[in-house]
Amino acid sequence: MLSASTLLIIVVSYFLVLMTISYFTYKNADSESFFVGNKSSLWYLVAIGMIGDSISGVTFVSVPGSVLNDGFSYFQIVLGYVVGYAVIAYVLLPIYYKMNLISIYQYLEERLGVEAQKTGSVFFMISRMLGAAFRLLIASNVLYVLIFQELGLSYEVLILIIIALIILYTVKGGIKTLVYTDTLQSLLLLIGVVSSILFIMNSLNWSFLETVKEVSNAATSQIFFWDWSQKTHFVKQFITGALIAIAMTGLDQNMMQKNLSCKN
Repeated sequence: MLSASTLLIIVVSYFLVLMTISYFTYKNADSESFFVGNKSSLWYLVAIGMIGDSISGVTFVSVPGSVLNDGFSYFQIVLGYVVGYAVIAYVLLPIYYKMNLISIYQYLEERLGVEAQKTGSVFFMISRMLGAAFRLLIASNVLYVLIFQELGLSYEVLILIIIALIILYTVKGGIKTLVYTDTLQSLLLLIGVVSSILFIMNSLNWSFLETVKEVSNAATSQIFFWDWSQKTHFVKQFITGALIAIAMTGLDQNMMQKNLSCKN
């Protein structure tokens, strides 16, 4: 187990990397680069960054915990994502690019009027603030228990520091900064997942094949559920996954804004 001071150094180093990225992406920035990155974002960086947007720290903590009650039923939702992403790729994104949008809510204005555009924007801001608040809460709790509590620092100080740093690098760099920082976040999340699995395997003294065997034989390893009376029924979960992907990705300003920063 790493000491609190070591963990603090890692967190500080991470934020320094974010600030460095912000500094270089902010050079010669104007309004167009802030909102759409001058249409020069690399598609594969945007794609990798989408993983970090979809798999947040909340997912990292909550989904493994839900296996205890619902098995691997969440994978049925993930299968539904595939259909949702297909709708985004072949229906929504072509519309957004054809209209050369700066914000996806411009589409609501042109199609349904300014009231619809403002309503969509307001709901986005409310949902984004609530979601960000919960993610910040969970991440802050982890940092507080592992670092700040050990060092005798208050929870309030931790929150203020994190918010200040996030605002600083986001406001300064705009969408160009977010493309790179989200890519970094995605890679670190994936490294964290693999590292966690390896750590658990090592703690249990299991080889890879033994791990696969033990997980397969576990009572919580069921993936597909067919009891219609249960919330985990395949059709319910699959349709839910498709609709979640369309609503929370294809119609979400934050997610789509990075896509609009690509050339085409």
